[in-house]
Formats: sequence, C-alpha cells, structure tokens
Amino acid sequence: MPYVQSVSIGMWIGSGARDEDDSNRGISHFLEHMMFKGTERRTARQIADEFDCVGGQLNAFTDKEYTCYYGKILSEHLPLAIDVLSDMLLHSLLDPAEIAVERKVVLEEIKRHEDTPEDMVHDAFAEKVWGNHPLGKSVLGSAKSVRGMSRADLVKYIESRYSPDSIVVSAAGLLDHDELVETISALFGGLQGCKATSVSEAPTFTYESVLTKKRTEQVHFCIGAPGYSQLDPDRYALAVIDTTLGGGMSSRLFQEIREKRGLAYAIGSYSAAYREGGLFTVYGGTSLENMEEVLNLVRVEFANVKANNITQAELDKAKNQMRGGLVLSQESMSNRMMRMAKSELYFGRIIDLQELIDCIVKVTHDDVGRVAGRIFADSNYPVVAIGPFKKRKVQADD
Repeated sequence: MPYVQSVSIGMWIGSGARDEDDSNRGISHFLEHMMFKGTERRTARQIADEFDCVGGQLNAFTDKEYTCYYGKILSEHLPLAIDVLSDMLLHSLLDPAEIAVERKVVLEEIKRHEDTPEDMVHDAFAEKVWGNHPLGKSVLGSAKSVRGMSRADLVKYIESRYSPDSIVVSAAGLLDHDELVETISALFGGLQGCKATSVSEAPTFTYESVLTKKRTEQVHFCIGAPGYSQLDPDRYALAVIDTTLGGGMSSRLFQEIREKRGLAYAIGSYSAAYREGGLFTVYGGTSLENMEEVLNLVRVEFANVKANNITQAELDKAKNQMRGGLVLSQESMSNRMMRMAKSELYFGRIIDLQELIDCIVKVTHDDVGRVAGRIFADSNYPVVAIGPFKKRKVQADD
C-alpha cells in the first residue's frame, strides 16, 4: 500500500483453544503470554523496549482457532518487527522462573474476567449451548488448569502446534512483497513437522438455560440460536439477519428495546463463525425487573423474522451496511492484515474484497427467509444470564 507510511505484520498460528483438551485448557493463551518473556537474544524488557523506542506497537491475542502475534510499525522499521516477532516464535526460552511469574499474571486475568460479567456471559453461553465440545471452552482456561501447566507442557504444545503447515505470516502497508517473502523464507524455511490433528466434528446445540447469581447492578444475558460455520455460504444470509436485528443503532432490537422503551443501555447481536459451527447471539444488559420483558421482546423479533422475513428495504440496508463496513475497514492496515490471514487459515487462499462483496450482494430475500426458518426453528431459545438472582445457579425455567 504505497500511500501509507506504516506496516502491520502478524504471525499467525492455526491453533487455539479448540485444540486443547481437559488436561491443558488455556495453554494456547498461556503460551502466547510466555512468548513475550524472553528469548536467547532478548530479555522480556528488551522485547518491549525495541518496539517502544521506534514508536511501534507489539501485541498478541488468542482465539478459539488461532493465535496471532502482531506488530504495527513505521515501514522503515519493518525489519526490526520481523526480527523481534520471529525471535519470539522461534527462540523463546520459556524460563521456569518466568513461567512462575506469568502464571500469576494469567490467574489475575482470569479473576478479572470473572469480575466482568458483561464479558464472562459470552463464554458461559458458548459453554452451556455447546457443552463438552472444544469450541465451547474458554480461551483463558481455568485457574486449576493454569496452575498445573509446566514447561514440558508448553514445549510439547509448541512441537505439536507451531509447525510450518500451521503458520501464516500476513502483512499490509508500505512494503515490498518479494523482499518480505525472502526474509520470512530465510527465517522459517528450516522448520519441519506437521500440525497434530484435532477431532473435527460439528458441535451439538443444546437448548438449556441457566441463571447465575452474582452481585451486580444489572443482569447480563445472552440468548441465541445455532449459526453457521466459516465454510458455509449461508453465513452471509445470517449476517444480513444479524445486521437487521442487532447490528447498529437503527437495528430492530436497538430501536425497540433501547430507543422506544428505554429498557437497556447495551443491546445488540453478533454471529460467531468457526470451522465446525457457529452461533447467533443477542447480548444485553438490563435491570432484574426488566429482564423478562427484554427477553420476550427479543423472542418476538426472532419469531417475526421467522414468520414474516425481513422487508426488502431492510435487506437493501443490511447489504449496504455490510459492504460499507468491509470497504471502510480496508483503510486500516491491521484490518487488511487480519482479513488476509484469516482467509488463508480458513480457505487456503486469499478471498479478495470484491469476492466478499459479491457474496453479500447475492443474498436474496428467499435466502434470508430460509436461514431464519432454520436458526429460529426451535422457539425454546437458551438463555444464559449473570445477575442479582435469588439463587446461586438455577435453571431458567425453575
């Protein structure tokens, strides 16, 4: 991108929380932390200082199906970014003393997550509706699993997951593609081995609800239905439904629940898509006395879309919103870098912007109706909520 002065570069690992088992829940995330704790050439402080000294940003995140280490930096410092990131991935020491320190950091992160019900409820919802499937498990793991992780566990995980067929390097900005390929090939070309296989099966959606007592001012809830995987073309029709129901200030749920009735400050929806399955979820925060009214209004909108579809005007507006969001996001080098990497990880090729827009434009009124009929087929929508209930944990129909 010759008209910018920066580069965003990410080194992605095609493994995340869904590749863990009960013995090592949270190890992908814990390892992400440890990559910043020192290499053969750099201390943890030096890793942080090298980016700060040139005005860059260095960070990482772990998701259910991938882990990303990334940097944003002025283009003249791209060689430095590549050197630091590759050093972290290839030469981290995993010092036992640093592991002991970082274990405490991650345990504090878990505590913070548990103290933030508006975040925690999303994990609780996925775990409830997907049960024991790996996609239903938290990226953070549990305090028990984190306490039990050893250096040997981390090394074993790297050997089985950080393999050349699992690594994608993506970059966008003021760079020379051929030079970047040559540099990455020199650094990573000697890697050998193949990623360990994971059990691949679609999660079963469970229609059960649970309310968990916590001392909060509001009830934070998720209510939802089955969605579609990254590989299912019907995810575009679901994205239209998502946009129409809860995708912005003009959406049905925002207008009906917040603007018209004043029952919530936060209300909206999202569609989460993974390789093996997906979720369609509505999240909201409201007072305990308003919870049932808000949930019933959500159910009414689900039933309305199932019975009557959306209007042609809503279909056109949703498509325009989605197209506009995609195009505007391309002005961010980080968004470009991430979109390309996810495309490569999921599809083994780069799906360009025009192809995505074409998929959105092709969604018909009938497609939306068919998808709505499928995801809203069972009206007993599961509800997972955290708030000031009378009992510690109860089934929602008690």
